[in-house]
Amino acid sequence: MNMLPRAATDARVDERAGVDTATFAADVATRDRPIVLRGQVAHWASVRAGRDGDRATATYLKSLGDGGKPMEVLIGSPEFGGRFFYRGENLEGFNFHREQALLEILLNELLRLSTLPERERHILYANAATAPEHLPGWAAANPLDLPLGDATPRLWIGNGSQTATHYDGSTNLACVVAGRRRFTLFPPDQVGNLYIGPLDRTLAGPPSSMVDPLAPDLDRYPRYAHALDHALVADLEPGDALFIPAIWWHHVQAFGTLNILCNYWWSYDPTVSPFHAMVHAMMAVRDRSAAEKAGWRAWFEHYVFGDDAAAAGDHLPEAARGVLGPASPDRTERIRNYLLKSLQRR
Repeated sequence: MNMLPRAATDARVDERAGVDTATFAADVATRDRPIVLRGQVAHWASVRAGRDGDRATATYLKSLGDGGKPMEVLIGSPEFGGRFFYRGENLEGFNFHREQALLEILLNELLRLSTLPERERHILYANAATAPEHLPGWAAANPLDLPLGDATPRLWIGNGSQTATHYDGSTNLACVVAGRRRFTLFPPDQVGNLYIGPLDRTLAGPPSSMVDPLAPDLDRYPRYAHALDHALVADLEPGDALFIPAIWWHHVQAFGTLNILCNYWWSYDPTVSPFHAMVHAMMAVRDRSAAEKAGWRAWFEHYVFGDDAAAAGDHLPEAARGVLGPASPDRTERIRNYLLKSLQRR
């Protein structure tokens, strides 16, 4: 087996053997740091099929049925090095384009590209394709007996690529099916050392770091050296899984001519986003005077970040607490309506 290139850091993510449902709930899902679960999905039929090579993997996927809905495929030219990213000094575009393709067409093209010299291969990447829509037989054939609620399995299919350092708003379990993957992870508090790109015009959802971890420009991004002091690396083989707590930053390298990952996001309501709250606070709070910001910091500490924040309205009659009430669907709807009305005022 070819060795992976040297990692950017020698610090490794914690590891353990695959776990059962009870152990996952008690010892993994409650963690605030990532952990590798070796062999967690080695029993999957998709992983077993992959042991016979790319063609066997593609044949297996086709056997699960095509949901009939094209998936979005990111396409990069051979010379861009596999790093899906911005284009130009002013970040005026992207160095890839997007097309829609059915699963069978994507797989056939990946097999064709695998016969070409590496310098001639386009890089293809279908990201976050939901299994029920694109591979309707996936969940039944590759069950995950872990307590992830109603999390939807999502497939990431391509050849050698880099996904820029980004975060997920939800807890993530990433399971390698075929090929190998390297994750380089940074704790949430390293945001200031990662030189984050535009917040409102992103590559594929969440904002990303501007630094290329494979060739960091420390003259341009000097604080990145401090981020590397906190970085952790996980090298995953088919059948391995990686648990990533919410808002941990991670850069992902995919190796091989047919690389497949299945992930699950859970414990997150995308309609209630801390990120959006932060962006709104930039408009409402950031540019005020130092004294006023200090006052609002006290408010945030009292109602949001403090240890007793959930009890900040307990001195009021229960029926009068309104948006200060305990978390519930009713309170979420009440807050949403309150904010919509305030944002619509001119």
